[in-house]
Parts: sequence; C-alpha cells; structure tokens
Amino acid sequence: MRYIAPLAAIAIVGLLGGIWFATQSPQTAGDFAQCSASQVAGGAASIGGPFELVNAEGQTVTDEDVITEPTLIYFGYTFCPDVCPIDAARNAVAVDILAERNIFTTPVFISIDPKRDTPDVVGDFAANLHERMIGLTGSPEQVKAASEAYRTYYKAHDSGDDFYLVDHSTFSYLVLPEQGFVEFFRREATAQEIADTVACFVENA
Repeated sequence: MRYIAPLAAIAIVGLLGGIWFATQSPQTAGDFAQCSASQVAGGAASIGGPFELVNAEGQTVTDEDVITEPTLIYFGYTFCPDVCPIDAARNAVAVDILAERNIFTTPVFISIDPKRDTPDVVGDFAANLHERMIGLTGSPEQVKAASEAYRTYYKAHDSGDDFYLVDHSTFSYLVLPEQGFVEFFRREATAQEIADTVACFVENA
C-alpha cells in the first residue's frame, strides 16, 4: 500500500502548501481554546474555503451545499486498499457516537482519484460506510482546487493500467458552517477522541 504516513504527510504538506501542522498547547482563539490541541501555522483561516465538486447523483455542489452542519472531511480514493476505508469508517463511528449525544454531523469523502472515482463509484463507497456520508468527486481541476484549499497532498503512481495506487495525506478536517475549518485529526485519533473534540467545538460555538 502506497500512502503518506502522518508524519511524512506533515512534511510534504508543509513543503507544498506553505503550511504545517503540529501538536501544541491549545492555541485556538476564543471559546474554542479548550477544544483544540492543535495549531496550524498561518492560522485556521489558511485551511478550507470554497469548492465545487460533483455528488453521487452527478450534481455539481459547492461547499455551502455540503457543509450545512458540523462536517468531517476526508480526502482519499475508493481503490485505496486499507487506509482510506479504515479512516472513513472511523469517522463514521464518530458520527454515530455524536448522534447518541444529539449532535448531528456529516461525514464527507472527497476523492482525489477522479479518473476512476465516478459519481456512482464514490457514492456507493460512501453509502456503504454510513448512510449520512456524502461522496464527492469531480473533474481533475475541481479535485485539485478542493485539495489545494485544504492543503492536502496526493500523487498518483502511473503503473500503466487501472490498478495504480495514490500517495496522499491522511488528515480528517472538522469544518463548522459558520466558522469554517476549526480542527484536524491524524490517523491515530480514535473515533471517541474525534467525537469528544467535535462535541466540544459544537457546544462552544
């Protein structure tokens, strides 16, 4: 399996996106300070922003259409042998934990492999993981723009067939409708830890 391990992803994102992630004392401004154990160089405002992608029905949607409640965004691809389904499934479990606390969130899976991930393919992948998960894809240009907005990294390996793998960063992003991006989660974060952090942000929003 070719993927970028969390620490390697940090370095690559730092080089390509002009930003780095680091675990620090809580630095989030205002009421969110107690919720975050992360710091983003350049500030949270440097992550996220508008995007235009295609949903499972083949409809073009924007970030405003998708992010209507607390949202967990993950960039991956459906052919990924193990990393992407494991991470996306963990996010789905976090969504269920939050639902038990009457906090409703949307898990989103954005493909970074538009060549293979058609709307039908990414839609089926998302639906199989969680009934609330939204699968998104798009043209190479649309996917690249969304990836750049969230400072993610991906690179397909040309194997000369349809069985190529894609290196990619593996962060999950918490985005709130009014505040935008507020927190990220590494692969080692558990579903319970993600749920607790999301709840903190929601309760202090």
